[in-house]
Amino acid sequence: MTSIAATIDFPGQRARREPADSGRLRIAMVAPPWSEVPPMAYGGIEAVLADLVGGLMKLGHEVTLIGAGRPGTRAPFLRTYQRAPSERIGEPMPEVLHTALASRMLATLDVDLVHDHTLAGPLTAAGRPVPTVVTCHGTVDGELGEYYRALGDQVSLVSISMAQRTFAPDLNWVGQVYNAVDSTTYPFSERKEDWVLWVGRFNGDKGAHLAIDAARAAGRRIVLAGKLVEPSEHAYFDEHVRPRLGPDACYVGEADRARKRELMAAARCLLFPITWHEPFGMVMIEAMACGTPVVALGRGSVPEVVVDGVTGFVRGLPHELPAAVEAAGALRPRDSRSHVEREFDVVHMATGYERVYREAVSWARSAPVARRR
Repeated sequence: MTSIAATIDFPGQRARREPADSGRLRIAMVAPPWSEVPPMAYGGIEAVLADLVGGLMKLGHEVTLIGAGRPGTRAPFLRTYQRAPSERIGEPMPEVLHTALASRMLATLDVDLVHDHTLAGPLTAAGRPVPTVVTCHGTVDGELGEYYRALGDQVSLVSISMAQRTFAPDLNWVGQVYNAVDSTTYPFSERKEDWVLWVGRFNGDKGAHLAIDAARAAGRRIVLAGKLVEPSEHAYFDEHVRPRLGPDACYVGEADRARKRELMAAARCLLFPITWHEPFGMVMIEAMACGTPVVALGRGSVPEVVVDGVTGFVRGLPHELPAAVEAAGALRPRDSRSHVEREFDVVHMATGYERVYREAVSWARSAPVARRR
């Protein structure tokens, strides 16, 4: 059994202070429990959180991070699980326990707002005197959309792409902020090798099987680096990926931070043949930060992230991907890097959330007290 944090003394709610005249905000950032921040390997949300915490602190704000495992940022850290329960992802109890512990920790903090990135955490928003901002990291159709709809204005929702909002435009959206990367931590390379890359988790939505088929049709070797932990991932891998592996299609395991950057910098292109409307794909901007173009199917946020014909190619159907893989070799790596620096830089993300925070705090103070009960 994964151990939780040692016993903590939780005093009652502290007296609220008004924000400093300098405009500095006091922010409680709640991470999901499944990986450390930043993650050792797979963990897109946790990677974004690490950069966001750093970006907000550079802007002069006070950030307290609540999460699992070891502290990995400069922010004060409150730990729920001593070790992130990564192997239990998909089970309800780690998320519920994490939320319960985080809620008690939040009651001890004197903050201006809470920024929650978990699934269950927003359920506790109505019980606190400060606003709760929630970034929607998943698609908001179906039950997830109904969940946020039921919460109403108890939470202020932020989308990570405009495409994400189209599935539930009626939710309490207060802003849209793209995910970002610190480009300086990604190696840029003008010279590319002749193989292509796929990075992700092994799930039919991510299209690893389509990536193998496209690379093979283009006559290019493909390297696959992906998360293979959950039973559903093993089932998909065994049925759709393993039979396709061979001398020209190699699975190298789940790449850590250093290995992923090495692969992305060297590849001819990144294949991103998603079969669902993904709200945002971090691997796209990570690859482009290395100067590596992205060849993708144009679902979800892809057309917002990839500049067709400049930083990669956006195609409608799988059979169009092989030609795009070949054409990717003629694109200029510097264009991909510059695009990320302009549109998906950590500074842009941090200032975007800063605006959302200020609006949420201002609105909460002007709203009737009865609304916040």
